[in-house]
Amino acid sequence: MKKSITLRGFSPYRLWSQLPSIESSHLPDVIMFAAGIAIFYGVASVGRSWFGPFTPTVEISRSVWALPAYAGYSLLRITIAYALSLLFALVYGYVAAYNARAERFMVPLLDVLQSIPVLSFLPPVMLAMVALFPGRQLGLEMGTILLIFTSQVWNMTFSFYASLKGIPNEMREAATVYRFSSWQRFTQLELPSSAIGLVWNSMMSVAGGWFALMVCEMFVLGQRDFRLPGLGSYLQTAASAGDTASMFWGVATMVLLIVLLDQFIWRPVIAWAEKFKVEQVESTDAPRSWVLNLVRHSSGLAKIRQKTLRPLGERLLLYFARKHTEESSEQTAPAWREWIVRTLAVLALAGIGYGVVRVVMILSGLGQVELRETARGLGATFLRVNLALLLAALWTIPAGVAIGLNPKLARIAQPLAQIAASVPATALLPVILLVLIRLGGGMGIASIVVLLLGTQWYVLFNVIAGAMAIPTDLKECCSIFRVQGVERWKRLILPGIFPYLVTGMVTASGGAWNASIVAEYFHFKGQTYTTTGLGATIQQATDSGDFHLLLAATIMMAATVVMVNRLLWRKLFTLAETRYRLET
Repeated sequence: MKKSITLRGFSPYRLWSQLPSIESSHLPDVIMFAAGIAIFYGVASVGRSWFGPFTPTVEISRSVWALPAYAGYSLLRITIAYALSLLFALVYGYVAAYNARAERFMVPLLDVLQSIPVLSFLPPVMLAMVALFPGRQLGLEMGTILLIFTSQVWNMTFSFYASLKGIPNEMREAATVYRFSSWQRFTQLELPSSAIGLVWNSMMSVAGGWFALMVCEMFVLGQRDFRLPGLGSYLQTAASAGDTASMFWGVATMVLLIVLLDQFIWRPVIAWAEKFKVEQVESTDAPRSWVLNLVRHSSGLAKIRQKTLRPLGERLLLYFARKHTEESSEQTAPAWREWIVRTLAVLALAGIGYGVVRVVMILSGLGQVELRETARGLGATFLRVNLALLLAALWTIPAGVAIGLNPKLARIAQPLAQIAASVPATALLPVILLVLIRLGGGMGIASIVVLLLGTQWYVLFNVIAGAMAIPTDLKECCSIFRVQGVERWKRLILPGIFPYLVTGMVTASGGAWNASIVAEYFHFKGQTYTTTGLGATIQQATDSGDFHLLLAATIMMAATVVMVNRLLWRKLFTLAETRYRLET
């Protein structure tokens, strides 16, 4: 028999039973208010620095006491870049999914953009931002945020686009029968249908932002040395100096931030997104979050929702419903809209034509030796990328399915995977190099390991999302009819995760090409370690300021990725949209 230990009439079990009443008190409001004050103070402090005068030389301290401020700077940059990425993904994916004429150009353009490395975006973005805000630190900060944006946005856009294309036809027909406005269709059908995939790809995007920090916060552009205080510049400074102690503390700080983000952001969002799963039988072991429970018990937030968010949502719903009624009563669209579209198309084609002419003029100045070496590097990087994708798929598919189908395992494995995905592979590259050099492997094998560390998470996170999205009633049906083993994988698991798997492989392919710039060229203790590859060519061209070679290598990389996407991934996307869509 269990005995209750009491102290002056109080029992621990009685206190534990009273915790729900504590949750329903004003404690959540106090916590939310304190968090809001802390965030406001941090943003105000950063704002004074950003809008101050430009600092030409910034010394990056390797002191442990500088890490909290550096972590705050990096977290703010990643947060702003993520907000821009989410907005871009929703707009771009929506237009590409519903405008067949625009889809022909937008999807190939997305293939091109995701294949361009961060370093290839670096010169035009950074020079443009510095020129736009002359004499201000804001220009350098905005340039860094946009570079982080380029490392986050593409997989989110692909995920949202694929989710929209995979919405079951009966759900679209129901929305048409009930005469949903565009706003109702977006908030009640399209966004919920893409919620699970978008949440997991958001986690991967933020992890990619941490991965790109070492490139974006500290870099050399010709004769100019750009530095910003942050975790990325701290880790890169420590790696260049061979300071393993500082690297350890930098990675430990990053891991701590990732754990806090998992507890306060991602786990509540995952638990909240569970309600958007398409199923008729509710899961008995759904994801839970103590932070989400705290928010739901906050009386202050409930009043804010009741007084502001709910009336605003109702007004938007009424506005778009009236607009939808007016548009449905009109037989044809105004002629001026068609003329605006045609004018914009002509201007876009003229801009593309001018850009092609300028590129041809620039590339004509390259010699045959440079082009031959670049083509050789392209072949080497192509083999490394595909080998890394194959190795990634071999373990991420079974591991992702196991995590996605087991919520108890997911509560443990999800933060661990997020931490592993967020730790920059370049921070581990010195250790990998030292081990492989002693074993005789060298930079060639080290580059493959770094590519694997940087890209396998795209596949893992998408497979987890696909496994979690499989309806509970289908899983119970397979259990009732005893569909197990290989047959279960053929009938349920592989068809269920296939659309997510294709999205993960496409974004992993683009991520692998991007990661080649840090996998094939690395500075450590004053020495440069490099191997033959297109990523090394891009890195060398950036360091030397050779924009002609940088442009040629970038075009070769983008053309290769687009060709592979057209010949392979686009066909698999079509197969996922037609054969493996969840509908009756």
